[in-house]
Amino acid sequence: MGDKTELRLSGTGGQGLILAGIIMADAAIRDGKNSIQSQSYGPEARGGASRAEVIIGDEEIDYPKVANPNVLLVMSQEACDKFVHDLASGGVVIADSTYVQELPAVDGQIYKLPISQTAREEVGREMVANVVALGAVARITGVVSRDALTEALMARIPRGTEEMNRKALELGWQLAEQVLH
Repeated sequence: MGDKTELRLSGTGGQGLILAGIIMADAAIRDGKNSIQSQSYGPEARGGASRAEVIIGDEEIDYPKVANPNVLLVMSQEACDKFVHDLASGGVVIADSTYVQELPAVDGQIYKLPISQTAREEVGREMVANVVALGAVARITGVVSRDALTEALMARIPRGTEEMNRKALELGWQLAEQVLH
């Protein structure tokens, strides 16, 4: 994806996307890349639209804001409606089909994956949907390595949740594999 990848991870407050952005940025650093991470919340921290943005590149990153992401994760219909038109030409949209029913045509690729449903049904906890999403984003884009992402995840989750999170990451990777082949 060129020398710089701009990601926007968006959804509803409480979906854990801020943590997902921090983990993604950490993984990039573990891969020896530069990264910057920022976030913003809607008026209601839980329930409002939230987004985390991560810029990853081989060179120094001179501007910390994402205007037109190459990679857009949308985990809610509201986030999709709000951000899908910002997608850079030729970019990638990864949509959680559990909550995103309507996706307009974009100048790029769209992957619809049942992210939250998979977390709920396969792990038994929808709260790890953010980790399922990370696995899918990493596999589809190749922006960070699987090893670095696993290390970054393990370094930032509560003790006692390692197995559940490792499974969620693997499920996200597998969801992406299914749509890539």
